[in-house]
Amino acid sequence: MTKLTFAAHPYLLGFDQLERLVERTAKNGNDGYPPYNIEQSGENAYRITLAVAGFRDEDLSITLEDRQLVIRGRQADDPAERVFLHRGIAARQFQRSFVLAEGVEVRGASLENGLLHLDLARSRPESVVRTIEINKG
Repeated sequence: MTKLTFAAHPYLLGFDQLERLVERTAKNGNDGYPPYNIEQSGENAYRITLAVAGFRDEDLSITLEDRQLVIRGRQADDPAERVFLHRGIAARQFQRSFVLAEGVEVRGASLENGLLHLDLARSRPESVVRTIEINKG
């Protein structure tokens, strides 16, 4: 028995990239750290907010790799001369990924009060109507 995939449906021509994006997103195992919100800030604008308390600007990197927004955080190691009696705040690294739809752009990022804000906007595609001539032949 053959497996009928999403992209193999006869009415969905050229959507094989979408299936690869869905598979890549499913494989992206996130452990829930850092917590985040996604909100709609306008008709075609979105904001992703990550709680990154304890991280500085230089501890964070934001990259866009093939429509995948990747946020990485790595804190510098503590000096050896520090002696903790209790260590409840872990200096842990993280990677959080979001797959962006075509036409969604990252407009900017800001860090304030331990929250990393990423502003996104979706450009509106132009509606194009084109007439296709039938060749006589």
